[in-house]
Amino acid sequence: MQVFGLAPATDEPPFDCLNLDFETRSKSRFKSRLMTTGEEVGVLVARGGVLRGGSLLVDTLGRLVEVVAADEELLRVEDRAFALMRCAYHLGNRHVRIEITEGYLQFRADPVLAEMLRQLGVHPVTVVSAFEPEWGAYGGGHQHGHEATFPEDYALAQAVFASRGPG
Repeated sequence: MQVFGLAPATDEPPFDCLNLDFETRSKSRFKSRLMTTGEEVGVLVARGGVLRGGSLLVDTLGRLVEVVAADEELLRVEDRAFALMRCAYHLGNRHVRIEITEGYLQFRADPVLAEMLRQLGVHPVTVVSAFEPEWGAYGGGHQHGHEATFPEDYALAQAVFASRGPG
């Protein structure tokens, strides 16, 4: 199995594509299948980032693969700016990943959240679309100490702290 990582910008056309949902694109290590050949591949990218639709990956043979943001079932809200701000506030308060555009916001379909927004006076509609949510002001998204990778992350942070020496 070939392993792919992030590729530098290039004008070279990709060899194949990976069709990935947002959850998969936000992982640093995963397996998937190429869209055209069906070949199983591994992807290994730096932690704390997210692959976006259009990202390029390269393997040790120099083959380029383009990341395609898969269509997902989402709820979309289109309304006046104030209503959208209220929705974003209440969704953010619940740590919901939100894609924010000039005219609408959208997030993964959830009936409880849809009802909450209806109570706020907006009318979310179900769409099937690529999902490219905001990824956090500091590049790594919002994390909590109870994440599944906490022991590994904590050990890495302690090693960095220790390497700085006293003072």
